[in-house]
Amino acid sequence: MRLSLVSETYPPEINGVALTVRDLAHGLAARGHSVQVVRPRREDRHNEPGIVGLDVAGLALPHYPGLRIGLPARALLRRTWAATPPDAVYIATEGPLGWSALDIARRLQIPVCTGFHTRFGDYASHYGIGWLTPLVWSWLRRFHRRAAATLVPTRALAHELRERGIDNALVLHRAVDADLFHPRHRDLALRAAWGAGANDPVVIYVGRIAAEKNLDLAVRAFRALQERVPTARFVWVGDGPVRARLAAANSDFFFAGALGGEDLARHYASADLFAFPSLTETFGNVTLEAMASGLAVVAFDRGAAHEHLADGICGMRVPVDDAAGFVGAVLALGLDDALRDRQRENARLHAAALSPAKVIGQFESLLWQLAVEKPHAPAVAARI
Repeated sequence: MRLSLVSETYPPEINGVALTVRDLAHGLAARGHSVQVVRPRREDRHNEPGIVGLDVAGLALPHYPGLRIGLPARALLRRTWAATPPDAVYIATEGPLGWSALDIARRLQIPVCTGFHTRFGDYASHYGIGWLTPLVWSWLRRFHRRAAATLVPTRALAHELRERGIDNALVLHRAVDADLFHPRHRDLALRAAWGAGANDPVVIYVGRIAAEKNLDLAVRAFRALQERVPTARFVWVGDGPVRARLAAANSDFFFAGALGGEDLARHYASADLFAFPSLTETFGNVTLEAMASGLAVVAFDRGAAHEHLADGICGMRVPVDDAAGFVGAVLALGLDDALRDRQRENARLHAAALSPAKVIGQFESLLWQLAVEKPHAPAVAARI
């Protein structure tokens, strides 16, 4: 098949959407499909075997250094897709580029599905514009209902979107590279650089360092642990608009910046406990990466934690909005070495069984059915 994937964000940018789209593109290319990726232009982007890039104009995203947003590209997409029509199009983001791609695909009668990766409706309250939330959901509803299907990573999110009027939601599961993210990457020298001995508990956070991630709760939980274990350490991997504030207020925290590949795997595996306080995730790939790396996980009962984290077995799954419960879970795992080690082993066993090949096969089947049936209205998508 000829397939086109459209995303406002793509590596070398490091975030859940960019890395998910990259993995889907690489997986499809490895299966012999002709894969085009439409994304904003970047000078530092490398060629990828089997992937044809179609670069469009973009603008820097305010408050997020290194990220860009794609500008509308109707003329380019119309010309490119009319000359060589894709069998199906997948649109991962709802920005200006995504809207223009959706419009052109429909005009050219190319089957198109979308992905729901980001809870923009939940972000507004974290930036003082909560009154915009109904408008954001209206915008998201209009976008996704125009596609034949909206792909989501969990059953719970599919149910939520259907209740919000996005009634074409279908589940495309997620997996993790359990060979890359592995406990064997544990590095005692790296722990020493953090000021941690072999037996000192190290808490790690990986992700965007931004207001919508509820990070003050992670700080509160760690400080409670540090009161009991002064040698505990907190490592932060990622970047974002509140990193400078956090660093200024917490001089003992270690900020590693945005990492990928083996560097990221080494940081995960060299920690002991993954604290993930976000309440705005559609999934949270980092949860699976932490589990595959052999970390005990504390997270709220949403997204990947809801789907994969067996409470008390491979981590602690905290009821949504139970801040005291989150702090208590970090304390319980941070103070009990035997409990933490048992949950770390179980987390690894669970994550190692999640097959990326199976996810790519499911995605391929969905796109193939789109290409064969050529649906152009949400009512048809129910048959997929």
